[in-house]
Amino acid sequence: MLDREAADQLQTQLLHRIATQDREALAEFYDATAGVLFSTALRIVGDAPEAEEVMQDAFVQVWEKAGDFDPELGTPLSWVLRITRNRAIDRIRARQRRSRAMDAFETELAVTPPQSARQLGLNEEDCAKVRSAVRSLPDDQRQAVELAFFGGLSHGEIAESLQQPLGTVKARIRRGMLKLRDTLQPYL
Repeated sequence: MLDREAADQLQTQLLHRIATQDREALAEFYDATAGVLFSTALRIVGDAPEAEEVMQDAFVQVWEKAGDFDPELGTPLSWVLRITRNRAIDRIRARQRRSRAMDAFETELAVTPPQSARQLGLNEEDCAKVRSAVRSLPDDQRQAVELAFFGGLSHGEIAESLQQPLGTVKARIRRGMLKLRDTLQPYL
């Protein structure tokens, strides 16, 4: 077990190696810091899968910005903790923006209701099955699918509304539609 000063020196060396795009150094740095970073992210975002995404974002930033680390300003652990904390806070803010976008979408739907089931050629039982299948999707996929198919927004408009990358939105819609297809297959 290394003392704190030796651990700081080792992590500083790892960050210097990471700055030269040394993948082994990144793996070692990850092994040395992942536990505390995950705990920190989980405490802030309150959701394990989301905390894992925060960590992924943080380590991408470590990979890209390792050369910016200055040992005169703090320890490697405090530097990466600050990155993780900032990424977690960004994730919470994005979640709040998505929630506001969904509230606005639901308000708009209340003002201009979608076509009736009869106009769409569906009976009430079919509509209930579709609604249930959509509600069973993970929140991120459900939001994207609802905005695309019930809100009539383009992928670009959804990405802007949710403040998410276009590729992420497209992937969520695709995964959601595949899950819906699988769920509704017996009824087709």
